[in-house]
Amino acid sequence: MAEPLLQVSGARAAYGASQVLFGVDLEIGAGQVVGLLGRNGMGKTTLIRSILGLKALAGGDVRFRGALISGQSADRIGRLGIGIVPEGRQVFPNLSVEEHLTAFSAVRNGTADPWTPAKVFEFFPRLAERRNNLGSQLSGGEQQMLAIGRALVTNPRLLILDEATEGLAPLIREEIWRCLRLLREAGQTLLVVDKYVSRLVEIADHHVILEKGQVAWRGTSAELAADRSLWHRYLGV
Repeated sequence: MAEPLLQVSGARAAYGASQVLFGVDLEIGAGQVVGLLGRNGMGKTTLIRSILGLKALAGGDVRFRGALISGQSADRIGRLGIGIVPEGRQVFPNLSVEEHLTAFSAVRNGTADPWTPAKVFEFFPRLAERRNNLGSQLSGGEQQMLAIGRALVTNPRLLILDEATEGLAPLIREEIWRCLRLLREAGQTLLVVDKYVSRLVEIADHHVILEKGQVAWRGTSAELAADRSLWHRYLGV
């Protein structure tokens, strides 16, 4: 079998005396879309921060493309090809749309057809219309499109999206799901945290559900869609 693109083994993490992750395992193969699910406070954000090098592990390790990345700095991990669309968008208020995309442009996945600012503008025509607007002048939906575009122009091998549809109007939310479907079709590897399980099962290959910092369930979209008791038990749906 092919080596996983990302492999998290026995991840443990704590904030002071409060342990948050208790031996979490996670694997993502190249080209796969994986949903990371669970109620608020179950450890999803801590796991993502641990993958990105923003939170030191108390035990276990993280490997990317077979190489150990646990303990490396966040900027080093980013340069290896892990991109993030963070919860809350976190766009720079005093940079224009075009400046955001230009500043973050890089080719980290070896592709011959990289994401560029021009390609992002084709993908999100609304951003092209607002290319000279500052981050602070964009709506929430436009900021989310910019956050995705900013991550795409780094040309990551793995793109992590943390609550990318949270707080968006229904029409904008549909635009984000369209974006994710197109990225999947293009072969982009994705790790997606989102509460809209009914939409996530349409695009993801596999899912991992966290409960109190442990993996409570893992399986395919077909299995998750067929067992609604899991939704009620672990997701509050």
